[in-house]
Amino acid sequence: MALASVIGVGSTKYGKLPSTFIELVTQAATEALSDAGIGPDEIEGMYLGNFAGESFIGQNHLAAYVASALGLQGVPATRVEGACASGSLAIRQAIFAIKSGFCKRVLVIGAEKMTSLPTSGVTHVLAQASNKDLEVNAGLTFPGVFALAAQRHMYRYGTTREHLAAVAVKNHDHALLNPKAHLHKKISMEEVCGCPDMVAAPLNRYDCSLISDGASAMVLCAPELAGDYKQPIIDIIGSAQASGEFEIFASPELTSFPAARIAAEKAYEMAGVQPNDISFAEVHDCFTIAEIIATEDLGFFKPGEGGPAALAGKTRLCGSIPINPSGGLKAKGHPVGSTGVGQGVEVIYQLRGQAGERQVQDARIGLTHNIGGSGGTCTVHIYKRREQN
Repeated sequence: MALASVIGVGSTKYGKLPSTFIELVTQAATEALSDAGIGPDEIEGMYLGNFAGESFIGQNHLAAYVASALGLQGVPATRVEGACASGSLAIRQAIFAIKSGFCKRVLVIGAEKMTSLPTSGVTHVLAQASNKDLEVNAGLTFPGVFALAAQRHMYRYGTTREHLAAVAVKNHDHALLNPKAHLHKKISMEEVCGCPDMVAAPLNRYDCSLISDGASAMVLCAPELAGDYKQPIIDIIGSAQASGEFEIFASPELTSFPAARIAAEKAYEMAGVQPNDISFAEVHDCFTIAEIIATEDLGFFKPGEGGPAALAGKTRLCGSIPINPSGGLKAKGHPVGSTGVGQGVEVIYQLRGQAGERQVQDARIGLTHNIGGSGGTCTVHIYKRREQN
């Protein structure tokens, strides 16, 4: 059963952009509304996914700021924050508004302007998604968190440096086919494995996602109205959110994120599908090890088999389960508040058959997986192309 339908999508390019925050948001939202063939006057609610506008651009009260710029006077506008999962949480709030009957058409936007700060400043802001007293003040940042996960995965399952490199090489290759990706740079296994720029062992520069600016937007409507609009109908058939241990040291294991497994199980059950029914997935590859763990948590591969699967090419566009056809956070970019919505936009392009050179063959059901912090939040959404009579 459809929870909501997506009738319009839009996105800026991701990267180090000269545009202001409000210019990014306006571009993405205007494109989504145009794609749906509607105007702002038909929107009954708006949700903005944003992590840290007050830190990155010195601006609070962002939902009202955006609504005003878009001409949504009188429309309830709400900002949603959940670290890197802010965008996908905003989608869930839109689903709730539609399912409750309060709204028929909702605009969802995810946006972040990160490059206004130097790398050290961005690292400090991102660290605020972890425990300040017990992690940040002890010197642990997110590269360190995922380096610990990588080390434990290597110890427990025999995951190798080559397995991590395969994820990076694959996502760079996918991003080369995405005109809106941040980074268009082909890399080799040898280049990644031999990179001297260590960030947090065993993760080097090629294992880490990008600091990006960008905004993405979606227009959702009640499923019974979807046939009134011009685009092929894509339904959201599963949506789940789960919470996990906030601190990485409190997690029962470092090789899996329990919240991701719980959210995936609930989303699959709601959608009435199994992992092998999924045509492709956009997952939260903030670091290469995160993609490997995600493919295992989502049930695409057994624990310990995600790395070998990546090296064998199973997660490439032509593989058995294409992962991150957009290029992922690793190469498409990771403007934090935008990421969850951006994943959804990519899924819509794929299910409509509008993804160009990166099109997944016979794409029918797509999944997005979005994590906040060290696994404290996880959301999973499942989308399906509605068959037309």
